[in-house]
Amino acid sequence: MLSSTKNNPLYFCRISVEYKRLLFYQIGWKEMNIIELINKRRIFGIISHPDAGKTTLTEKLLLHGGAIRQAGTVRARKNAKFAKSDWMEIEKQRGISVTSSVMQFEYDDKVISIMDTPGHNDFGEDTYRILTSVDSAVMVIDAAKGIEVQTKKLFQVCSMRGIPIFTFINKLDREAMDPLESMQELEDVLGLPSVAVTWPIGSGKEFEGIYDRQRNVVSLFKKKELINLYDQGVSSSKLEGKISPSNLTNLRNAMELLDGAGNVFDIELVRQGKLSPVFFGSALADFGVTEFLKHFLVMSPPPSSRKTTTGEVHPTDDVFTGFIFKIQANMDPNHRDRLAFLRICSGTFVRGMNITLSRTGRQMKLSQSTHLMANERETVDTAYAGDVIGIYDSGNFQIGDTLTNGRDIVFFEPLPTFPPELFSRVSPKNSLKGKNFQKGVEQLAQEGAIQVYRNEYNEVVLGAVGVLQFEVFEYRLVNEYNTDIRMENIEFTVARWVKTDDPKSLKRYQNSRCMLVFDHYERPVLLFTNQYALRSFQDRYEDVELVEALDVVDELE
Repeated sequence: MLSSTKNNPLYFCRISVEYKRLLFYQIGWKEMNIIELINKRRIFGIISHPDAGKTTLTEKLLLHGGAIRQAGTVRARKNAKFAKSDWMEIEKQRGISVTSSVMQFEYDDKVISIMDTPGHNDFGEDTYRILTSVDSAVMVIDAAKGIEVQTKKLFQVCSMRGIPIFTFINKLDREAMDPLESMQELEDVLGLPSVAVTWPIGSGKEFEGIYDRQRNVVSLFKKKELINLYDQGVSSSKLEGKISPSNLTNLRNAMELLDGAGNVFDIELVRQGKLSPVFFGSALADFGVTEFLKHFLVMSPPPSSRKTTTGEVHPTDDVFTGFIFKIQANMDPNHRDRLAFLRICSGTFVRGMNITLSRTGRQMKLSQSTHLMANERETVDTAYAGDVIGIYDSGNFQIGDTLTNGRDIVFFEPLPTFPPELFSRVSPKNSLKGKNFQKGVEQLAQEGAIQVYRNEYNEVVLGAVGVLQFEVFEYRLVNEYNTDIRMENIEFTVARWVKTDDPKSLKRYQNSRCMLVFDHYERPVLLFTNQYALRSFQDRYEDVELVEALDVVDELE
């Protein structure tokens, strides 16, 4: 028998083997634990046409998640509570969302990050960038109006990126389209196959509840009663006397049709963005929201791989990577600071870690990081792939920047930019406020909500896709930077970036129909009065290579 004393040379060998075995199990447990933590994450954006109920649904989800104690409204009455996601003063005044918000909370053993996006077309570019950071999207549709213009545009962005889409048909407590027509519209207008997970029992004054097809449960609207139908489904006699005969007949007929000719639920198709689960309810009445949330957390995908310019990054990779998809100035009026929104794509974030900014190759320490709940802050020490955190920014970051702690520089796919269609020359009314004006222009330009150019005389020219962007810009300069401004609309409608090694040579092209300006990155841009002026320029100067904004990041860098 071997001695177990330390004097025996084999003792240390045995200890070493046991230690290695223990270490193996510890490392394995750690890896499994990281995988589990990542699989708990859910990041999704909420998209819709204005007034479809997007922000109201966001509030109810936050309420269910325990993130807030009382849901607010988009248009709050005096002394009432405003929506959590509409934290800017102008949003409260106008009753619309003008900037995206990020809100994270835990529910049902999941860590959920909601991106509430502006529904108004004037702020579409902010929404498009937000959608690059999500793993799925919830499309809110007004049950009476159906699919509207902005919904269609946002759907196309999601579709191009293969983002899984969940559909919530809202406002069933008001008069609504026939639910079968709503389902058909998804396929006819969007080309999106769908499958009903829940189903409305009536609408408007006749709205009596929701039938959950997967759980075989009916939730009654006014009676606040839950009826478990078990294997019998809607043919169960339990429903007789509980809902009106006409609604019961319609429900049974609809289920017979869907069971016989409707699409079959397939979670793989859902996660591939090829099949949209459909839910019905009323966000304002907080009905059908719980059913949606519970199903969504099961059906929606966890964080997935992200494309880079050289391959893919996987969430479980050891190397930390992430990208900046949004910058917001003055979220805290008391400190007038800036926050960069970081989507973590792989590895583990630890506060105080050293990273490399890929664009510049500069190394820096991320010592100030925050958990996000609209404009509220809470220091975060650790975060994982699938989390969104805020990084305090002193001017180092730009939208689209990649951060990593690996040896190799990583670049994620460029974020989309869009050509503005409206232009305005801007200057401070009081020259003594010139410093405040320049600071405001610079910081708001870095947010990417409005595009800022300068001409050869260093005058500031704003580019926007809608008039409302100008109004928000002016409001924020006045209220956040204490600077009154004068704005002069200029007659240009088309912007094109120019590929050239000699920007000064472009001055000779300027005339009444063409203006040379430079963007925030000092890249030359030609503004044209209209499409005809653009075509005339292209015909005359075939050697000048013009680039649309959608391709500018790829083409010019």
